[in-house]
Amino acid sequence: MKNKLLAGIASFTLLASTPLNVLADSPQLVSQNTQLEEKEKSLFNSEHYDFVKYSQIEGKLNALAKESSRISVEKSDKKSALGQDMYVVTVSDPSAKGKFGYYKGLRKKMIKSPEKAQDFIEKHPDLKVPVMINGSIHGTEFVGTDAVLQLIERFATDNDEQTKTILEDHILIFNVTANPDGRIGATRFNGNGIDLNRDFITQSQPETEHMVDLITEWNPMVFLDLHGYVKGYGGPSKPGLIEPCTPPHNPNYEYDLYSKWAMSQAEAMEASIVSNKADYENTNTETSKVDYQNMEGTYIPQRDDSAGWDDYPPIFTPMYAMYHGAYGYTLEAPTNDWDGVKWTYDAVMGALNFASENKTEMVKDQIEVFKRGVQFDHPFHTESHFPSAYIIPRDDQDQTATQKAVAHLQDNDITVEEAKKEFTYEGVTYPKGTYIVPLDQAKAGLANTMLWDGEDITEDTPSMYDISAWNLPELWGFEAVEVSSEDHLNVKSNEVRMLDSKGEVIGDGPYAIPNTSVESVFLANQLINEGHTLYRGSDGTFYANSSAKSELQTLVKDSAVTITTESIPEEAKQLSSQKVTILKDGGINKAQSHSGTKLALERLGFQVVEKTPVQVAEEGLGESDVFIYNGRSNLISYENSTANKEFGLQDSAQYEAFKANVKSFIEEGGNYLAIGAGASQASVKLGLSDVEVKTGGSNSNGIVQVAHGDSPYTAGYDAADIGFVYQPAWYFNTENKEVLSSYKNSEDFFMAGHWKDRGQAQGKPVMVKDGNILFIGLEPTFRDHTDYLFRLISNAIFAGSK
Repeated sequence: MKNKLLAGIASFTLLASTPLNVLADSPQLVSQNTQLEEKEKSLFNSEHYDFVKYSQIEGKLNALAKESSRISVEKSDKKSALGQDMYVVTVSDPSAKGKFGYYKGLRKKMIKSPEKAQDFIEKHPDLKVPVMINGSIHGTEFVGTDAVLQLIERFATDNDEQTKTILEDHILIFNVTANPDGRIGATRFNGNGIDLNRDFITQSQPETEHMVDLITEWNPMVFLDLHGYVKGYGGPSKPGLIEPCTPPHNPNYEYDLYSKWAMSQAEAMEASIVSNKADYENTNTETSKVDYQNMEGTYIPQRDDSAGWDDYPPIFTPMYAMYHGAYGYTLEAPTNDWDGVKWTYDAVMGALNFASENKTEMVKDQIEVFKRGVQFDHPFHTESHFPSAYIIPRDDQDQTATQKAVAHLQDNDITVEEAKKEFTYEGVTYPKGTYIVPLDQAKAGLANTMLWDGEDITEDTPSMYDISAWNLPELWGFEAVEVSSEDHLNVKSNEVRMLDSKGEVIGDGPYAIPNTSVESVFLANQLINEGHTLYRGSDGTFYANSSAKSELQTLVKDSAVTITTESIPEEAKQLSSQKVTILKDGGINKAQSHSGTKLALERLGFQVVEKTPVQVAEEGLGESDVFIYNGRSNLISYENSTANKEFGLQDSAQYEAFKANVKSFIEEGGNYLAIGAGASQASVKLGLSDVEVKTGGSNSNGIVQVAHGDSPYTAGYDAADIGFVYQPAWYFNTENKEVLSSYKNSEDFFMAGHWKDRGQAQGKPVMVKDGNILFIGLEPTFRDHTDYLFRLISNAIFAGSK
């Protein structure tokens, strides 16, 4: 086995350095919607190697498909953010390939009749179970895709007993390169600047949608997400990381069923790695300090730690897959080199061998997750944890948020129904057509984690790896009414088959466009961009003349917004198209901090220009009406690390030029928005304001209650409303400024998430206007997720316009 494995690795190492004849010599230009030159490395990585370039992958896969009858190579019907192809390779023994529909039929039985599915498996233990392996969702973690390519080659061509056994037991689904844009550009994020491994509750990106499609199509029993690079969490003898995770565990899992197998499978991966340690090259040990040949194990957070690497938020790929019954794992290779590829390869082989040995009982327990949902029987949860259903009322004027939610739930394999007649619950009468999400369904855990109110877990753990609240009703702007687990809705309903997304234009004008959603603001901006005269009332409502009727009728067809005839108030202010410039974070600390705001602005209908700090210093802000800073404070530093240096300013002269150009922009009437802690701190450092900025910890985040004043900046929101924070900010020295909003002055102002020492922010200003400068201590456009709060930014743009 040792020689066979080495032969497989050697062959793909050769392929990595010598492209197949169908490929041009490197460097490659990848051409889809744009011409992109592939990068050779990332400065954020400690080691470098000749990884397989994205442009080489299709040729390798097609060559293997011609050589082997075991594999199928497909391109997703979705493209990456920058228009690149995404490849799915399915590997099984040839006799099984024609039976994929049969396996998917059994998958449907798991969801609809899980008891029958369990009985079937009892009688047919030779069933093949699907395993999904996800390659390099972070573009700079190159080893994942390289390991995937080696694994595909092995299972396509080898005939040893271990290979044949695994193929007898499994259908292997490889998402070869989960992030093509990132691999091409040597970035962690995709072409829209989004970290895809934070997008699985939002699913805002095509790459994420593609992965969700695969997960819901196959219901994989095991899901392996291939990452890097974790060197020292477990000490020098335990390089790398394999989940399961530390607490807190999301309470919407059936975690007892996952835990029954997860640690044993993780330790099987660890054993596979260690058993092959003599075969590692230790290529970069001198600099990486990773000694593969003397490793004794790897870091398994749940076994080796108590907190800090949790599986609480459903934003990560394996954590999301767990809601579909999968045994999900993140695998973090130690180094960015061929040894790191081998570590990943060995870990996957350990997982597959374990699954072969235990597949019958593992898949029965996976189905048990679904059975508990269908039978509304959750033995390890309190009786009140799962409601019996959620009622999602329709909004007569603007259904866009509600319909987005319903479509999102359906896309995630969650059944949504609509009432066949009027009904009453707790004194409220709901009309025919009201949406209902019953919780006696297979994926009740996923439905509940998307629709519940969340919880404050500050006292449960000292720290969190990422966000602790993501509540869709609050942050997307629709209502979800819990029906107590002790109640039963007395209403007949049908499963929703089609959503009517057509809006309506009523009357002959003038027209009132409500300031109620992302889509309604988009409609207003479209009219402005088409040359129509538009007005904005003090309550945020947009008004258009009767001449806009035809344009509005076209626009509302896909918006579900109702536009009514209403006179234009005398106090309404005429609007003009706003030229918006946003400060570009090219990738400081491997992330593009401004990307959520940029995507939000585009969805709101604004035309946005990105300018790097250097461009602002050298060119100024030109004809911009609005300048937005939403990013780290070191974007304006000229003392960044080698890896970060290209994204900030380059010297003190550029810093002074940047400061002078921004000050000149503001003095000439420009509208400046500083969003979040980093931008607020940087703005004070630039001398733009004497506001004093206070911040919470960098790992503090969640949903807060805010008190809004009566202002065009907060139009469309209630006086008592909500906000989202990620490293919260608040302000002092505001006596001569206009305080627009504050955190609610109550001990319970923090609703859900994790925020220690938050009492110091209670009642303090969180939105402050200082002349033409607006400070926002919230993160209203966070990761393109917080739709309900986007309008705080459109309000600020329109209210602050000249």
